[in-house]
Amino acid sequence: MKPVSPPDRFQALDACHQQIHLHLGQLAEVLQQIEASADEAQYRQQAGKIEAFFSGTSRDHHAEEEKNVFPALLNSDNAELVHAVRTLQQDHGWIEQNWLELAPMLRAIAQGEDWVDMAELQHTVEVFLALCHDHIMLEETLIYPEAKGQFADELARRTSRAK
Repeated sequence: MKPVSPPDRFQALDACHQQIHLHLGQLAEVLQQIEASADEAQYRQQAGKIEAFFSGTSRDHHAEEEKNVFPALLNSDNAELVHAVRTLQQDHGWIEQNWLELAPMLRAIAQGEDWVDMAELQHTVEVFLALCHDHIMLEETLIYPEAKGQFADELARRTSRAK
């Protein structure tokens, strides 16, 4: 696999956030469809797609952030920034823990199983949505801009050294 340059990496991370937002919206819609006894075939298929996305792409996204975005920011002298990154790392754990509860329910729905408790599903979805939305907001308003700025500064230093 070809290495991804930092600008491309940030584009990929930003694009993944857009996909996450889309899937979170679809998750909320699936919950509404189930509660409204809507077209079962449609929400079952959608539940399967959502489960696959968050079990794969979203987890890979978090691993990418942990490996390529957070480490440089943790070396910052800015205590607020370091605290924000640590918060995001903790969020990754909470999101994963919540996902481990939610994923089997979505798989069961996708497969037409009837053991899912609706009150538990609703609560777990609400927690997952809140965790993910808050997490992404912190990344997009503070962490990504800071990481992109650090990368731009590093490029400028490299360019000036090369002259």
